[in-house]
Formats: sequence, structure tokens, C-alpha cells
Amino acid sequence: MTRYARQTILPEIGAEGQKRLSRAHVLVVGAGGLGVPVLQYLAGAGIGQITLVDGDTVAAHNLHRQPLYRMDQIGQPKAQAAASALAALNPEVRVTPLCHMLDPANAPALIAAADITLDCADTFAASLTLSDLCHAQRKPLITASALARAGYVAGCCGHAPSLRAIFPDLPERGATCATAGVMGPVVGALGALQAQMALSVLLDLTPSALGQLLRLDAATWRMAGFRFDNAPEPAAPLPFIARSQIRAQDMLIDLRSEAPPFSPQARHIPPEAIASLSPPENARVVLACATGLRAHNAGQNLQQRWPGEIALLALTD
Repeated sequence: MTRYARQTILPEIGAEGQKRLSRAHVLVVGAGGLGVPVLQYLAGAGIGQITLVDGDTVAAHNLHRQPLYRMDQIGQPKAQAAASALAALNPEVRVTPLCHMLDPANAPALIAAADITLDCADTFAASLTLSDLCHAQRKPLITASALARAGYVAGCCGHAPSLRAIFPDLPERGATCATAGVMGPVVGALGALQAQMALSVLLDLTPSALGQLLRLDAATWRMAGFRFDNAPEPAAPLPFIARSQIRAQDMLIDLRSEAPPFSPQARHIPPEAIASLSPPENARVVLACATGLRAHNAGQNLQQRWPGEIALLALTD
């Protein structure tokens, strides 16, 4: 127990708290800028089991915010490289690397098997998928997002409202780290806060991290936060599906102009033309785009004038 002495000396942790952490199973989705500090601090704290999901590979342009990886690991599966590093950091932690992307088809079982989920993927589709499923299973979710020199971290679901309750409306256009850039220490700070929130939830510390949002702005040197315990849930949220969950009778709409339709059965319709769409009465409309953002906004527009079933598809692969 010498390894954990500096945290077990805290009266709110102690030997019992450390035992609780050693029995905990954490699902971490994403081994990038947010996932790296999350994984390091959870492993350092002695979490018993970590399931890590990431289908990406180590890339040189990401190393400024992913210092867990080395130059000689470029091209290797990120989940496998992270698991190897964590084994050297703390061999007491069991890390299961899954070298594929999380999607709405494989996520439910992964969430059900874990005590808590950490969203380190930083994509609209992954975050909303995790929120929807954690909310349905009443499992806690710690989510975060970073861009440029700012970002937020929030404790959702479990006994708290979902991510959709905090952000019922998404922006018309979404910048990414690839298009707008991001500073490594900002992502590292938010990932560390995610780990702190997760440990607090697993230890059942008060006040609860669930229902709390913290925002970091390193451009103005400000931190702020608020509780959202009573935020209402959207009445009819639009779910994301995986490609494997497409039905034969679905009406497939590809909203992208930058690529050919993702399926021979898909129609190419731009988002601004969705208002004139007339779906068959019993069909489910599946709206697809690269990240899920255009699909989400187009789906909300269609939902206002058509009562049928709508699903969203993010074409991340």
C-alpha cells in the first residue's frame, strides 16, 4: 500500500476507499488528448480494471497533447500502445485494449459491464451516444471537450441529467482540433479533471461530481462552473445508430456534399433541402454526415414537421 499512501491518508479515502478503487471497473472511450491524462491518473490511483476503446493509431501531429506515446510508436494502435505504457506504470491495473471505434451497436454491453464511463472521444456522435446509453442504464458518465485554449468537463447521467439536458441545441457548424487547433496543457488539465471526477464518483464523495460542469478558459485565465441537477431532458432526442443497425426499409439520406453517398440505397440531399423531404408514412429516416452534427440539426428540423421515426448516423469510418 506504500504506492497509494499519499491518497489513502486522506480521511475521505482511507484503506476502505482504496479497496473500492481496486475493485472498480472503468470504461474509457478514447486514448487521445483527454484519454492520456485520464488513463495515467486512473492507473496511478489504483483502479482495478480499465477497458479502453480506441480504433485510431498513434500519429506525430497528435503527440504535442498525447505525451504518453513515443516517436517509435507512430502507426501503432493507440489502445494497445496505451495499455503497454500503463502496464509499466502500474502492473496492478488490468487494462483491456479494444482497438476499434465505439458505436451505438457495441457501446451498450461495454457500458453495462463498467461502473463508470469516461467520454474522452471528443466527437458529437460519441458523446451523445454515450450520454443516451448511460442515461438509459443509469450509469455515471464523465464527459469533456476541448478546443483551442478552452473546454469543459461535466459529470452526467447516473442520478444526474444527461449531456443532452445541458446542451439541448448544438451549433450549426462545429470546429475540431484539426481545423481550429488545441493546446496540449488545456486538454491535459481537462483530462485530469475528468479523472478527479471519476474518482470522486467511485468513492461516493460529496458534493457529487454528477450534476456539475466546470469550464476552463486558458485564454482569459478563468474557471467557472455550475450545477445542472434539475436541468430538464429533451422531450424526443434523436438517437444515433451504427451502420450495422440500418434496416432494409430505412430511408437513407446522406447530407454530405464532399463525398459520394455512403450506400447505394442512400439519397444525396443537402441539409437545406431537408425541409422539402416527404418520407413514406411507415419509414424510418436515417440522416448521415461525417460527424453527426449536420445530421442532428437536420433531424431536429425534420422533426418539427414530420412525426415519424428519425435516426442519425455518423460516418466516421
